[in-house]
Amino acid sequence: MSWFVTPRQLARRAEFYQQLGQLTTAGISLPQACGMLRDSPPDSTYRAPLTRIHSHLQSGASFHDALLQTGRWIPAYEAALLQAGERSGRLPECFKLLADHYRQRSEMLRQIAGDLAYPFFLLHAAVFILPLPGLVLKGSVPVYLFQTLSILLPIYVGAFALASAMRGERSRLWRARLEQVLGRVPVLGAARRALTLARLATALHALLNAGVTIVEAWGIAARASGSPALEDTVASWKSHLEAGNPPGPLVAASPLFPEIFANLYQTGEVSGTLDESLLKLRAYFEEEGTRKLHLLAQWMPRLVYYLIAGAIAWKVLQFWIGYYGQLGDALKMIP
Repeated sequence: MSWFVTPRQLARRAEFYQQLGQLTTAGISLPQACGMLRDSPPDSTYRAPLTRIHSHLQSGASFHDALLQTGRWIPAYEAALLQAGERSGRLPECFKLLADHYRQRSEMLRQIAGDLAYPFFLLHAAVFILPLPGLVLKGSVPVYLFQTLSILLPIYVGAFALASAMRGERSRLWRARLEQVLGRVPVLGAARRALTLARLATALHALLNAGVTIVEAWGIAARASGSPALEDTVASWKSHLEAGNPPGPLVAASPLFPEIFANLYQTGEVSGTLDESLLKLRAYFEEEGTRKLHLLAQWMPRLVYYLIAGAIAWKVLQFWIGYYGQLGDALKMIP
């Protein structure tokens, strides 16, 4: 697994699901479609997992069981949707949904990277240029390198540590703690919560349409959401749901679900239009999460500008303080 997910990787995943959807919609069987993509994959790294999937499908395994043989190549969110699509006979629709999902993520990440490219360059330029006067006057290269690397290294170490912390193979306890920490970050925490609810609504919609029971559907959808807190909350509902109680009141009573989610879900549950309500919830929270991430991308460059401006102002202030200090010392030496 890569340390960082790039827009190109997301675009390749979107292309993979787009091709699967087109082939299966055209009437080509799933084993044949996987075999064709294995021979001409959207990315060379797809050949090995597609070979395993095709082999298991040829031996009579279900698509979901074949996906499990690829290890962590398929995230839980995708696996839950594809399992539901296989059960309901709506795999082409699920392929299209995932293609749109990854295409949108690719475009969003590309925009964020574009927004941060200039501040990233500006930050490095400032770090290397501001200590230059000291290098010119004192001629100490080790001191200059220490001044620059002492700023850049913590940034790089922090970036790699965050990437490592967010990798999928981390333990559930680790992911739960990370969720708590990131949930307190302004804008980012709200964006993550919105996208988590969007994944939950998407998985619920697919599972219920596949004929999965409400108890099982909520459990699978909670796992697919990627939120340990949400998964624990839904797990605590199991006895109530198995007793025949509807999830609506439990959703309304949980602080993890905002009022709009609880109201729309209960309305759909009571009126028999839950399918339509889940689609509305997915669209709303997906748009809300994406909007907040775009907002974060717009403010990050400004934050970098402010930091650099503050550093320059501090350097100028230090210079003048030193200058007037030396001037004062010189005046004291005059009889």
